[in-house]
Formats: sequence, structure tokens, C-alpha cells
Amino acid sequence: MIEAPLTLIFAIIGIALVFDFTNGFHDSANSISTVVSTKVLSPRNAVIFAAFFNFIAAFSFGVAVASTVSKIIHLDVVPTVVVPYIILGALIGAISWNLITWFFGLPTSSSHALIGGLTGAGISAAGLIAIKWETVQLVAAFMILSPLIGLACGFLFMAAVLWLTRAVNKPTAEESFKSLQLVSAAANCFSHGTNDAQKTIGIIIPLLFSIGYFSEAADPNNLPIPFWVIMLAYIAIALGTLAGGWRIVKTMGYKITKLRPVHGFAANTASAATIIGASVVGIPVSTTHVICTSIMGVGSTMGISTVKWGVARTIMWAWILTIPISAFISFIAFMGIRVVIGY
Repeated sequence: MIEAPLTLIFAIIGIALVFDFTNGFHDSANSISTVVSTKVLSPRNAVIFAAFFNFIAAFSFGVAVASTVSKIIHLDVVPTVVVPYIILGALIGAISWNLITWFFGLPTSSSHALIGGLTGAGISAAGLIAIKWETVQLVAAFMILSPLIGLACGFLFMAAVLWLTRAVNKPTAEESFKSLQLVSAAANCFSHGTNDAQKTIGIIIPLLFSIGYFSEAADPNNLPIPFWVIMLAYIAIALGTLAGGWRIVKTMGYKITKLRPVHGFAANTASAATIIGASVVGIPVSTTHVICTSIMGVGSTMGISTVKWGVARTIMWAWILTIPISAFISFIAFMGIRVVIGY
């Protein structure tokens, strides 16, 4: 088979950063939809705000999520020469699904698209043995758990806020929550960076391993992460956030439920706490899932009928389909690649 030339490795790293960029513009709505819909920030100022906090997340909470993603492919089982092509196939699947769902305004998970892509391309390349299923199972479990946690946190946090402010003058409370919402939105943008940017780092590391970047003594199951890779990933996601994702802002900020600053504050705080907790322990969750369900949980405190569950069902179907469809696209993409490289 054709061994991947160094120029192709650099090109795949570039494509990985493009994925990171699409992650930013696709998922920017996660962090800023509430501050836009409640008119606390203008759309332009909101994306600048989000991009800044996405980027500074590079300097905190370590790289546990990147380490988890880098272990999805069995690097000590799959032939090293094949690894770059698996990553390429995975990126084709993930980026394709990101663009399809962005076009239709569906806030799906870039994280799960990437996990699906790695799984599909890995199976296409070397069969089921190529995948560390315990890692995929962990991600799949939290695909279910993290939205439920976000929903519960959103509901409970909003209920607590309403109880604590029950005797406060409503106009005064609204003004206070406009300021507090900026703090909670900053935390949410920060949490987005701590989790999502690291997923791109996690697919660049196997690429570097495949070209012998690390010493021969390096453990393929516990590879170090260079600082320059961290910086590239965080710059790419911040630039993507600056590009915006207004189709998805409309879905999340307006179509799920009607929000006021107090609701935006509660939803952002609940989702930020959930995502940061996951990042600390190295679990690559969907920031999209968490903020969506946090908004639903907050909306539910105003009555179940205030949440537009038809829109929620459409979003949930997109969530369910993300991993299998991105895996299928990547499986087919690698089949095309293997014809070209003669593998």
C-alpha cells in the first residue's frame, strides 16, 4: 500500500483544524443563543465574547478529554501506516455531518460525529478489533446521561433561583440577571472550549504517532500532548466561533422555549457546571446536548406546555442518528481511500 507522505500528514492536520473550525461555528450557538435571544448581547458582540472564552480555556483543566479521544483507535493493533487514512476517513464523515446538520439548523453533536467517524473508518480499515470499545461505550453512555443531567440541573437550578428571588421586585431582578447572565454565558463558553477543542487534539496525536514524532519508548496508550497542538486547536475553534452559527442560534434561542435573562442565566450555569465536570474527568460529552436540555429543563419550570417538544423531538432524532450516520459516511469514505492507496 501507499505510505502516507509527510505532505499528506500536514494536509490531514489541516483538515482536522477545519473540523475544529466547523465545530466552532456549528457549536457557537451552544454558548451564546441565550444571551442573544434575551437581548443581553448583540449577535456580533456575542460571538466575539464566545470566541474569547473558548480560547482561554486552553490554559486550564488539562487535556484529559484529548487523551480519551486519542485512545479510540487501537494504535498498538492497527498498522501504523494505516492510521493517517483512518483519521482522514473519520474527518470526512464528521465534517460532512456537521455541514448537513448546520444547513438544516439542527444543533447536533460535533463530538459524536467525530466519535462515529473514527469508529466507522476504523472498522472499515481493520475490522472491529481496531476500536477500543470501552471508550466508545463510555461516550455512548454519556450521550444518554449528559442530556439528562443537563435537563435535571436546568430544572433544579431554575427552581432554586425562583425560590430565592420570590420576594424581589421583578424589574430589579431582571436587570440583575442581565449582568449575571454574562457571567454564566462566559462560564458556558469556557466550558465549551475545555471539552470540544480537545477532541481535535485527540485525533492529531495518533497522526503524530504514525510518523514517529514521539520517542520509541512512548506508550501508544498514553501519549504526551505537545503545547503547539493545543494552541492550534484552540485558535481554530475560536476562529470558528467568530464565524457564527446563526441558523442554530435561532433554533436554540427562540424555538425551544421563550427565554428571559433569568432563564438564560440558569440554563448557562447548569450546562457549564455539567460540561466542566465532564472535562475534568476526561469524558468527551456533547456541549450541544447539554445546553439544549438545560434550556428545556429551565423552560419546564414555567410549565411543560411552554417547551416546544416537537422541536425537541426533531433535535433528539438528529442526536440519535449522529453516530451511526457519521460512522457510515466514514466507513464509505475509507473504502474509497483504500482503493486509492491499494490497501
